[in-house]
Amino acid sequence: MHPALQSWRDELPSSFVRVLAYLGAVAVLSIGAARVSQSPPVMNNITPAHQSEWVDIERPFPAFALSIPEAADVPASYGIRRHVEGGGRKDILALGEADDTTPYLQVEIYRPGGEISDFADAKAEIIDSAAALGPIELKRAAEPLASKFGPLTIVSFVTSKGTPRRCVGFVRPYSDPRLQIAGWFCQGGNEFIEQSTLACALDRLTLLSAGSEPKIGALFAQAELNRSFCGQRDPILAATPKYHLLWKALANRPQPRRIGR
Repeated sequence: MHPALQSWRDELPSSFVRVLAYLGAVAVLSIGAARVSQSPPVMNNITPAHQSEWVDIERPFPAFALSIPEAADVPASYGIRRHVEGGGRKDILALGEADDTTPYLQVEIYRPGGEISDFADAKAEIIDSAAALGPIELKRAAEPLASKFGPLTIVSFVTSKGTPRRCVGFVRPYSDPRLQIAGWFCQGGNEFIEQSTLACALDRLTLLSAGSEPKIGALFAQAELNRSFCGQRDPILAATPKYHLLWKALANRPQPRRIGR
């Protein structure tokens, strides 16, 4: 036999084995690649952060004012919140320390957009808007409170979060213009804020700018005609008096001790 043929015959088994091994490896890699490509992608288990429905407006331009001269030296704030989807607007005015035994008044003027179809009932509104206070023992007054904005639904409650306080919540919705005035007045101690004190405080709520909403301007203009000036009807003979009961803590502050005479 020719030497070349003899050599090919001797080497055939090992070459054939190597070829089979190579083809097998290729087949295994192909099957593995196919399975990987068909497997669903691995997703990290990330919990999305909660996004509030309301956003705070930076550098808000006030549309309303709450001028109480006898509370001129207490902290005051003004904020505007916008609903992300519906476009509603809340102007929030506050006087006093948010978590203290001294009087604290917050007024919210809500002009809804498409986020709601109807306003909530008085108790539900107070529970929602005063959630940071943890309102409990809510009790709705039998009769509404007369104010320059018309009858106010009154709901008294006690706080369960932060400094223990007794509060009087109030709500007054309008259908035309679509607007709601709500909020609460709180103080420490065992006594609730008197309703006449609340009416006097809201007597000082005024409009600065109605913007492109003339009906709101008309509403506040009518409210000014109904203004009682904290019980004194004639603004010419008796301008809005200093109503010490409105901010009891200021009148009851300890006087500085005099040194010598």
